Amino acid sequence: MALDALAEAAARYIDLSAVERLARAAPPAGGPAWDAAPEHEPAPARIAIARGPAFSFHYEENLELLAAAGAELMPFDPTVDELLPESADALVLAGGFPEVFGAELEANARLRAEVATFAQGGRPILAECGGLLYLCADLDGRAMCGVLPARGRMAGRLTLGYREATAATATPWIAAGASLRGHEFHYSAVEPIGAGAPPAWTLTARGTTRAEGIALGAVQASYLHVHWAAHRDLAHRFVQAAVRGSVAA
Repeated sequence: MALDALAEAAARYIDLSAVERLARAAPPAGGPAWDAAPEHEPAPARIAIARGPAFSFHYEENLELLAAAGAELMPFDPTVDELLPESADALVLAGGFPEVFGAELEANARLRAEVATFAQGGRPILAECGGLLYLCADLDGRAMCGVLPARGRMAGRLTLGYREATAATATPWIAAGASLRGHEFHYSAVEPIGAGAPPAWTLTARGTTRAEGIALGAVQASYLHVHWAAHRDLAHRFVQAAVRGSVAA
């Protein structure tokens, strides 16, 4: 196993006792401790959070901010759970490895249909990277949720880096023109079907600007990962969108 090989190399070539002594001698880190305390009055909402082996990339601070904003977080595993959590007001499909678990995701046709119906009902859905692929019509030929007019495929080429992002299309929780910073890390690509759909973001990095992702009604799906600790109001806005309910698709 790769981890066993790394552990053996670390034990052989690194003076772990010296590293531990240095760590214990380090002065306390400056600055205030992390606190997810809300900046607005919390509002009750039920938000389904995709977890399990196919959707394992989450910023825990994002989840803490959602909870602090009043959300009840309801985890589910798209590889095995056939139903979305009961009475969910919104859905978060974070990053992960849907390509590795494509067979399991495709086989769970009942949940894929549930997600499609949830989207058609105008409920807020935020999908980042792996979630984007899951919402496509298919991924490397395996059927996915069919929410987006796009196909996903593994490209074999790494796209990596920080991005300055501007919302290209409004959603119930972010206005068009709003700016933030995030990052991309993926080996896959998404290709539109037909005329495609409105982009979620305009991304800028190293002098290059391009449209990215898809925004349809209350669905925002893209490769962009955003750490909400730098944009705390997003959690509040997403919870408020969940409380308000369906919007026109």
